[in-house]
Amino acid sequence: MQRPKVASPRAEQKKLDAELAQVRKLSVEDLRARWHTIFRRRPLPHLSRHLLFRVLAYRLQSDHLGDLDAESRRLLDGSGSPEDAGRRAIDLGKRTADVRPGTMLAREWDGRMHHVTVLTNGFAWNGKTYPSLTKIARTITGTRWNGPRFFGLRDKPSNGIQT
Repeated sequence: MQRPKVASPRAEQKKLDAELAQVRKLSVEDLRARWHTIFRRRPLPHLSRHLLFRVLAYRLQSDHLGDLDAESRRLLDGSGSPEDAGRRAIDLGKRTADVRPGTMLAREWDGRMHHVTVLTNGFAWNGKTYPSLTKIARTITGTRWNGPRFFGLRDKPSNGIQT
């Protein structure tokens, strides 16, 4: 049985690059016509040239190189809209306790008690001023820590809440 000839990855990439360069040169009307040919429906009238090109370029790349696998698609589908992601980020910020200048924070680490004073322009620890609690937590532990979490200022989500 004779093996089928498969183009080298480099030749495939050159072919894809040439097609992308050709699509990049198309006018808005030509991009809309190409969209109609590929997707079998007209693009929305408000789509900009840039967006038309990006979607068509993605489609070309996925046709040549393969699309996302099922797990990646599932992960992206489950991530929700950008608006939902923004709301989750705001909610996360609300879960950090509000500390005012003069507040003393204490944390025991590796058998030693560490005291931090909240200042108007940062945090004081061991006679030095730091811009963030995260810098202090990293200095204390030698590893990357979320400063508010290290000092117990972040609420822990309850079992029923997903973040």
